[in-house]
Amino acid sequence: MLKTMQKHGVTLAVFAAVLTGLTALVNALTKTTIEEQASKQQKALFDQVIPSDFYDNDLQKSCFVVDAPQLGKGPHRLFIARKGDKPVGAVMEATAPDGYSGAIQLLVGSDFSGTILGTRVTEHHETPGLGDKIETRLSDWILHFAGKVIHGEEDTAFAVKKDGGEFDQFTGATITPRAVVNAVKRAGLYAETLPAQINNLPACEE
Repeated sequence: MLKTMQKHGVTLAVFAAVLTGLTALVNALTKTTIEEQASKQQKALFDQVIPSDFYDNDLQKSCFVVDAPQLGKGPHRLFIARKGDKPVGAVMEATAPDGYSGAIQLLVGSDFSGTILGTRVTEHHETPGLGDKIETRLSDWILHFAGKVIHGEEDTAFAVKKDGGEFDQFTGATITPRAVVNAVKRAGLYAETLPAQINNLPACEE
């Protein structure tokens, strides 16, 4: 009886060990797949805000975290683009805190001379049918930032038309586009300050 119980105990222990090993393997494979998908999605988003021929380094491995008011409250990530080891621009996470329905999260690509390379909205809660035209699936409005140049902080042209600038506002919705335009302008101006501080930027944690 005792030997039978011991035999069953050993069998259960082996089964449990095998099951634990399989579970760990599945979790590891699943984690790898999720990380790979997230990396691909991030790369696809980068390609929308900075031309692929503008840089030749691995942007995702050139990640830094900054606490810069120009990008919004709290820490934001930025990615330094290099061409032949020379820093040429950045992709920055930025927040427009003054959207109609709350904060609007952005990704802004810019060189270091005030030229916006591209902008995309990554998260928002704006009103459907009005402020949500900042999404590319609903409007091409956000595409008009590419190639625009910010001529200093006092550049009045980098604003919505209602404020004397060159960017269209939406019918019945001025607050949302104004918030985005202003946030992109702040990010572009901040990018101009990056070359002087690149060597001191804190890297993202792995």
